[in-house]
Order: sequence, then structure tokens, then C-alpha cells
Amino acid sequence: MQLPKRAAYVVVGAGIHGLSTAYHLARELRKRNAGTGADVLVLDKAAPGAGASGIACGVVRNNYFQPAMSELMQACVEVWESDPEAYAYNPVGYIALGAARQEADLTATYERQERIGYDSELIVGADAADAHMKDLFPDWRAQGVTVCLHEHQGGFAFNMDSVRGLYEKCRSEDVSVVTGVEVTGFADSTDGTIERVETTQGTIEVGEQVVIAPGPWAKRFWKMVGMPDTIDVRTPAGEVIPDQPMWTYWNLQEGEVSIDPLLFAKADGFAPPVIHLDTDAPLFTDDGRLVTDELWGIYFKRDRHGVQGGASPLVVEDDVELDPYPSTTDIDPAFPDMWCAALSHSMSRFEGCRPLYKNARSGGVGAFTVDNFPVFDYLRPNLYAVLDSNHGYKMIGVGKEVAAVLLGEHSRLLYPFRFERFETGDLHPVSSSPYPWS
Repeated sequence: MQLPKRAAYVVVGAGIHGLSTAYHLARELRKRNAGTGADVLVLDKAAPGAGASGIACGVVRNNYFQPAMSELMQACVEVWESDPEAYAYNPVGYIALGAARQEADLTATYERQERIGYDSELIVGADAADAHMKDLFPDWRAQGVTVCLHEHQGGFAFNMDSVRGLYEKCRSEDVSVVTGVEVTGFADSTDGTIERVETTQGTIEVGEQVVIAPGPWAKRFWKMVGMPDTIDVRTPAGEVIPDQPMWTYWNLQEGEVSIDPLLFAKADGFAPPVIHLDTDAPLFTDDGRLVTDELWGIYFKRDRHGVQGGASPLVVEDDVELDPYPSTTDIDPAFPDMWCAALSHSMSRFEGCRPLYKNARSGGVGAFTVDNFPVFDYLRPNLYAVLDSNHGYKMIGVGKEVAAVLLGEHSRLLYPFRFERFETGDLHPVSSSPYPWS
């Protein structure tokens, strides 16, 4: 498709956020008689889903200790549930299991889910949690678990299938998606608005607004619009911590065990929920080697080719700004042993699975903000940024909220993620999870 000279709305990035924003914006324009999908242009330097969205683990959950994250995720799950076929969504549920130190966090999360009408149940106590899991999986044998939060909503989606579903929804609304075009800069007008988008194939005049949804390329676009590399952060207590790096890269640690997927099923034969296990029980390999005696955690789900999942990511020491998305994730050499040992620790059916482990193109590199939570905000009067801090794939509903903001509405769900929070001290609470995104 030829690059147009002008577009009312230019969306940069054809991943989950970019396509979702374009689709919901086009729908709203048509419903309000304010335009059509032909007014919306999506640009991507490669192809839809070529970045983070196309290799995401695909887990959809509401296990967030932070009130704002939980409420936003409820809206996102509603979008997933609105068309599970198009989005390749599997509503199998999600189970979070924790050690004693996490009981308070998971209890607070459950109570919030109950208040907002999100379907879940809480099981507290080692014996009760063990019995709940054994009802689902008779060979369950994880130790050190004293609390279980079972979300009956949530589940997972197949990554590229959901991207293709969003792409088709965009096309049904006459949105133009142009690939093979890299954005190289933005030209400002005298009032600070973006006047033109500069690309490798020419410039595009902006009629209304620009949305950037760059995924792991967040730092590059952050610089492109003149934002600072470091910022001062005010804590909720009023302390100012100066010169914090705005962006940090983490390598996501994910892999796959190649077994018959049907071997990972519930006792009733149906598909299992996604499982997230955190425990401080000592972890050993099947041959008796100690992996760790500190708090550890994994997540896993049934996939098309076996069992897929991961563990806590690793900080990237090098500056990967120019190429933040290698063809495969840089996996810690210790990860396969740890993850397979943890699977075996969870269920006896996974004992001896280590030889079946394989590196899969999954996870990649995540660009995390200074507090590890997203920034959804205007960086210029007409340039809105969707910077997901690696929470992105599951947040398919953010695009619906962004579309409303672009058309002049206030989003109660996106407001807590404004950039200003670092200056005002309105930061999100921190949980006891070993994961930076929780």
C-alpha cells in the first residue's frame, strides 16, 4: 500500500496496542459521525505482530496488587471476552499460588476483585490450598504454598492469531495499515503540536493526532520527542529521588517443554488454567541438585506444542536501544534447569521433563519504566503515548480507552498511568512478588 501524504490520525506500531487503538478509534469515529476508518493510518516498520505482541506468552490475568492495574485489567478482560474467536482467546482461568509472605497481597487482590465484580475465589491455608489444587490435578505436589487465588476469568490467547484478528477488525473498518515504513522523527509546529510524521518513505501531514505504541522501542521514541533520559521521582512519602533512569531493559525468561499438550489437563479432562506458583520451599532438580532455597516463582500454561511459560526476567546490562528485539531471547543458562525443576516440583507428571525443554522464540526484551508500570499519556498536545512497560499484550482494552481519550473523553482507567505521577508522588503500591511487573 502506498504511503499517503496526509492522515487525520497516525498510529505508530501494529502490535496489540496500535491495532486495538486504531480499531476502536475507527469504530467510534463512525458511530459518532465524526469520520471513518479511512481517517486512521497505522504504520509499522516490519509487519503486524513483528515485535513483542507476536512472541508474547499470551497470559491474560487480573492478579495485580495495584488497584489501578486491577481495574484496567478488568476492562481488558471484557474486551478479550467480547470476541474470543477473533482474538483466539481461551478463557480457562488463572491461578496464583503464594507463600505465607504473599497472603496479605493475594487477599487484598481478591477483595478488590470481589468489589469490582471480577469472578475469583480465595483459598487460604496450606491444607486448603493443596486440596483445591489436588481436586484439579491429583498429582499436585508443590510445597510451601499457603494461599491460592483462583481467577475464573482470564486465561490466555494465541499471540499471532489475536494480532491477525485485530488486523482483520481494522480492515473491516477501512483502517489503512502500511508496513515496511519506519518512523524516523516528528516535525513540530510553533505551538508544540506534531505537524508531520517523518518516515523512511516520506513525510505524512497530521490532521488531528498521533499515537505511538512502540512496545520495546519505547526508549527510542521517548528520545525522539525530546523526553529526558532520567527523571526525579517523588515517593508517596514526599521524598524526591533524583536522576532515575526512565527506561530499563529486562530479558524475559521463557521456554517450552515439548510434550503432548493433552497430558496437561485437569482431572475432568478439560483444559487447565494458567498457573503461577511462587513459593519459598527449596527447589531441587529431579536428580537432587539444589537450585535455590529462596523465594522463587514460575508461570506455565498449555500451549499448542506442549507446556510454555517462564520465570522472573533478568536486567539487561547493555544498552539495547538500537536493537531491543533480537531474534531470540537471551536465556540465562540456569533458566531451563530451574523452570523444569519447578514444573516437576508442581506436578509429578512433569518429572523428567528437562530433556524435553527447548528454547522457543518467546518473551524477548521488555522496556520497563522507572516504576515498572505503564505510561499512558500525552507527550505533546496531539501526540499520545502508549508505553506499556511490558504489561502490554494482555491489555488489549487499553486501545479502547485511548480511542475515547483521542476523541475528547476522560479515561478514569488510564488517568493513574499519566507521566505526571512521578512528579506528584502518585505512584502505584509495590507488592511482595518477585516479578518487576507486579
